[in-house]
Amino acid sequence: MSEAARTVSVMTVRAANATTPDAIVRYLAAADAQDWPTLADCFTEDGAVRDEGKTHVGRTEIIAWREEVAAAFTWTTTLLGTQATGDDGYSVFMRIEGNFPGGVADLTQRFQMRGGLIAVLDIRP
Repeated sequence: MSEAARTVSVMTVRAANATTPDAIVRYLAAADAQDWPTLADCFTEDGAVRDEGKTHVGRTEIIAWREEVAAAFTWTTTLLGTQATGDDGYSVFMRIEGNFPGGVADLTQRFQMRGGLIAVLDIRP
């Protein structure tokens, strides 16, 4: 993805929901840039990601999870929207298209925040 597309993506998150926490905005930008250490720094030390039936706990496991996915597939993302879901909860709605089985998926990324960082990210269709 081009640098301009990444910038538009982050700006779109801000425009979609001015209350989207900075850690989520940084997470999305780092995901677009495939900068896994920066992405992991958006999480608490004991942060967790639940994706495709697996749970990845801690920044080291989160980096390994993203490296594994990036090695297996290529994809593009389109931000569909964001929504605050209660105390420290936020959902980000994304469409991904790529060379994975099915080729297109609409996903909800459910974030639970703690201390300004991501404590839990649950990714579901």
